[in-house]
Amino acid sequence: MAGLCAAARARELGAQPVVYEKGSRPGGSMLLSSGFVWRYRSYELFREQCPGGEPALQRLIVERFDDALDWLEAMGVELLTRETGNPLTVGARFDPRQLVDALARDIRLGEATDDPTILATGGFPVRLARERGLLLRANRWSEGDGLDLALERGAQTAGDLDEFYGRAMPAVDELGEADFVRLAQLYGRHAAVTSEDGRRRFEGEPSWSEIDLVQEIARWPRGRAWYTVDEALLDARVRERTVREMIDAARAVGAPVREENGRISVLIRAAVTQTLGGIRVDASARAADGLFVAGADAGGISTGGWSSGLATALVLGLVAAESALR
Repeated sequence: MAGLCAAARARELGAQPVVYEKGSRPGGSMLLSSGFVWRYRSYELFREQCPGGEPALQRLIVERFDDALDWLEAMGVELLTRETGNPLTVGARFDPRQLVDALARDIRLGEATDDPTILATGGFPVRLARERGLLLRANRWSEGDGLDLALERGAQTAGDLDEFYGRAMPAVDELGEADFVRLAQLYGRHAAVTSEDGRRRFEGEPSWSEIDLVQEIARWPRGRAWYTVDEALLDARVRERTVREMIDAARAVGAPVREENGRISVLIRAAVTQTLGGIRVDASARAADGLFVAGADAGGISTGGWSSGLATALVLGLVAAESALR
């Protein structure tokens, strides 16, 4: 999304950009998302939710986000709703495929370049998932080439390179891209969470996003845990689904499910969607001389919490294009 937005903004400013896409299709991991893009309601709330993040970048996202949403609409992206369903946030939802159709121009599929002006390679979730033995819940091309290239050109890192946004997913060997949204097990706050061997337990209440819970499970043996819920909670709703529906989806793809004494346990695995550490950028999206960075390649924005990766892609994509053409 960051690369598509940067290119569209550059065209609007009179440039003729080319997007090099390592993968076989445009859209990156954005194409696999639910399409919700959001910001916290205030800068102060952003600081509270992501206390280790870079203040200047957090303020930039809060200040530029609303106009950036209007820009998306002006570019032909249809916003399906202006609601997020979360009292902490404001934002919108779009159809990821329609966004690609509206913004993708001059894409060179299956190609890369060693001399980019703007980096938007999606971070390094593939590398992180492989190194830590976790499931991958992202596109299969974001290996970390952008991080390596930026460091070679004099950039520095920001944030914790082990920190990631992810989801609890059914404990299967591999996920298909079409399953990333529908199979997410989002009822950690309703469950007793223990490690697969029963020796560890998540204490306390997970954050609203449950990212802290997933990162904790990622440190447990094999990155697995049991989610155990009382049958009385099966009809509790999380967003548009019930706990029962999420458990049934996990069962249908072969995840171990146990039922005993009025309780149901599902074996889940931690899955990596987006890395949160990455390349250090300033408020103009500059990482090094002649190099700008947008999207998940930029690190240190959500440190200590979670904020919308699509919002970072949108805002930094626009800022990177504007800065590169000054």
